[in-house]
Amino acid sequence: MESLWTWGGKFFGHRDGDDLWAHDGHHVGRFQGDEVYGPDGLYLGELMDDERLITSISKKSWRQGGFTPYANRVGFVPYVDFVGYIMYAGYEDFPSPEELHKGDNTRSSTSSSQTDKP
Repeated sequence: MESLWTWGGKFFGHRDGDDLWAHDGHHVGRFQGDEVYGPDGLYLGELMDDERLITSISKKSWRQGGFTPYANRVGFVPYVDFVGYIMYAGYEDFPSPEELHKGDNTRSSTSSSQTDKP
């Protein structure tokens, strides 16, 4: 397993084979080469400098085949953050695990509110 940080220096989680795991134990992405795609198949970002995750703005509309995430693993306390790198033109920092889970919360609250209706 390789430890990974965002371009801005925040600890993100680990790469285990072709899978990206957030430090909170969620399976959030799958690698296609150096590019990372979410469970819905949308481009999330890519790996640069062997341990930093970054997002190319021009690739945000790219898509691959989606996948079903594995069950959550036990989360752990994040490693210490590093100093961030200067951002390249046309790029932005990789989303945090919390940002990637916002969609999960929206879907789960919508589905639970629909089941509560008579």
